[in-house]
Amino acid sequence: MSSLAIKHGAINLGQGFPNFDGPEFVKEAAIQAIRDGKNQYARGYGIPDLNSAVAERFKKDTGLSVDPEKEITITSGCTEAIAATMLGLINPGDEVILFAPYYDSYEATLSMAGAKIKCVTLRPPNFSIPVDELKSIVSKNTRAILMNTPHNPTGKMFTREELNVIASLCIEHDILVFSDEVYDKLAFEMDHISIASLPGMYERTVTLNSLGKTFSLTGWKIGWAIAPAHLTWGLRQAHSYLTFATSTPMQFAAGTALRAPDSYYEELRRDYLVKKSILVEGLKSVGFQVYPSSGTYFVIVDHTPFGLENDVAFCEYLIKEVGVVAIPTSVFYLNPEDGKNLVRFTFCKDEGTLRSAVERMKEKLIKKG
Repeated sequence: MSSLAIKHGAINLGQGFPNFDGPEFVKEAAIQAIRDGKNQYARGYGIPDLNSAVAERFKKDTGLSVDPEKEITITSGCTEAIAATMLGLINPGDEVILFAPYYDSYEATLSMAGAKIKCVTLRPPNFSIPVDELKSIVSKNTRAILMNTPHNPTGKMFTREELNVIASLCIEHDILVFSDEVYDKLAFEMDHISIASLPGMYERTVTLNSLGKTFSLTGWKIGWAIAPAHLTWGLRQAHSYLTFATSTPMQFAAGTALRAPDSYYEELRRDYLVKKSILVEGLKSVGFQVYPSSGTYFVIVDHTPFGLENDVAFCEYLIKEVGVVAIPTSVFYLNPEDGKNLVRFTFCKDEGTLRSAVERMKEKLIKKG
């Protein structure tokens, strides 16, 4: 979709990267680290300063004290943290439960690990967890549940009640949880809860996160995995043969970023709320059915009022005829049919870009019937 966008000069509200830059104080810290000669391999599992900064941030957010040396591993983005976790902790034949729609690297890395994927589909309008269905697919072979909250692509946030259900299932059946929380600071309508902070869960949880979304520095690829030592051991074995270590000067700068005052995160949320409202109100006025998004910088809509047969056809039409990019959601499902009526827009763009995209759609998109 991004390459089609370039060809047709379309406004890209598809791929989830900001079209604005990260904060100056973080960029300056990276420049300083390069000037100070911090340019050789870092320690495999992270420079001490960044491991400590991640531990401090996690304690502030969850109340949990973790050992920065034994329980935190710095990775090349959250995508590598996910890969290291799957390859290091999943054996061929293990069952892993996913919630569809899901970030595409989940299925890919589980396939590399030889896992058997089981899927629970979250459905509009609220994308809430079908609890009975989840309980029914847990078996003696279930090794892990892989979840993502706030959730890409739907913008759903798992509620405390839903997290309690997952936690009690995991404790009862001795199941691990891999929790991707990269959008934790983009929580708009409820507080983000890390499942690791629930009673009895830290010992069985790998919490995955990164710098890119919160600091608009997606190209730096700085991520991390937080887990008790017995799980960290496995994921570090895989990490050491995937990337071994992550960019040294960027790790120094990431430590500076994570120690930003709370006011940084408050301002970030305020900014994104304004962007979100421009896009959501715009999409509604054009005629989409817009589903609620409580977190992330994504919004899912139903494109069927415009009369195209499926999400891919609609997205191609939107690029070529309207000049706006969205992502077809069928790519996020084990069964693509489940996503054929839905497309995803992102609002991680400057306000002018969002307004221009809305204007193009108002001008050129016509409802059928």
